[in-house]
Amino acid sequence: MKKSALKLDRKVWRFDEMATNVNVRIDNPSESGMEHYVGLEHLDTDSLKIRRWGTPDDVEATKLMFKKGDIIFGRRRAYQRKVGVAEFDGICSAHAMVLRAKPDVVLPEFLPFFMQSDLFMNRAVEISVGSLSPTINWKTMAVQEFALPSIEEQTTIVDTLLAARSVPDAQADALIRLQSLRQSTIDHLLPLTENEASVRLETVATMQNGRPFAGEEYADKGIKLLRPGNLDSSGYLTWLSEKTVYLDSAWETTAADFAIQSGDVVINLTAQSLEDGFMGRVCLARRQDKSLLNQRIGRFRCREDVLRPEYLFRCLQTSRFRQHAHANCEGSKVKHMFWQHLAKYEIAVPDISVQDDVISQCAAIDQAIESLSSRISLSKQLAARLTNQFAGVVDHGL
Repeated sequence: MKKSALKLDRKVWRFDEMATNVNVRIDNPSESGMEHYVGLEHLDTDSLKIRRWGTPDDVEATKLMFKKGDIIFGRRRAYQRKVGVAEFDGICSAHAMVLRAKPDVVLPEFLPFFMQSDLFMNRAVEISVGSLSPTINWKTMAVQEFALPSIEEQTTIVDTLLAARSVPDAQADALIRLQSLRQSTIDHLLPLTENEASVRLETVATMQNGRPFAGEEYADKGIKLLRPGNLDSSGYLTWLSEKTVYLDSAWETTAADFAIQSGDVVINLTAQSLEDGFMGRVCLARRQDKSLLNQRIGRFRCREDVLRPEYLFRCLQTSRFRQHAHANCEGSKVKHMFWQHLAKYEIAVPDISVQDDVISQCAAIDQAIESLSSRISLSKQLAARLTNQFAGVVDHGL
């Protein structure tokens, strides 16, 4: 951005003049003496509040230490827009940056809002490197230049944005409670006890693996390609523009055996790390999810005389299945799961009428979650407009 385009009270700074990259590495998380672990899966998109966390005993390998007030920024897959402000000391994923504001240049309360702006996030995506999991390195981030308002103006802006964010924050807290209720309900309705008859998954279902599609086969429009990033933590598929690629419509005939239909249950079979929440993630396809099944994703086929696909979907949303998935995957740098790992998983298969009752109860909670999520989306859009107006520098009228 040309300096001539800036407001008179705005000055251009390099990012390393605005913030310190705190790189205190913890090689043995369980011996860190900390109580909290924050992974990228614990950070919510476009929310500065950290509402979930694990413990250091949950993870292995090197992590980063952070202090109360530090900013945890998801440098991996920056398009997910994950920025959180720590309200406690702890350790976090090495796929994050721990940043600390330099108060002579930027207020610690202002910097997180600035990092939520489209100006910052678009730049973060631009400088990310890698195709499968694009990541930002500090050396590149450090030299990026941004225009900031004066400290006095920052103080006024923070008050405005705190008020604007209070509504979506309160709604997000309610959403967390609803999601917790859903998980509790699923775990309660789908237990597996010693007194309950169970069967191996392989006796009532099979799994089809997706096929590979080369990047040069992608098109500007046509039929969507279902990839791991399209499997959302909500349990349903998402088709945000930055996560969606297309194949020419001719593939609908050529690869018809891999067409995803409404009611299909799909599972992610590959993840860079167990900490990112992707391994074993299961989703239910709906009418708007017509697509082709890509490699690294599996699709279940049920014996529908004994097992409803949506009932299986709920069985695979349980905490017990998530533990099974994490315990049975293979690989060091990249984790993989295969049918042989899933085939032996045991589920209870009650009468169809009981399955339908479970499906109905879970669907009712999902509907409430979707309704609240829609309201949160609208509130976030308003807050984002204000953030871009006050915290970011845009080209009109500068």
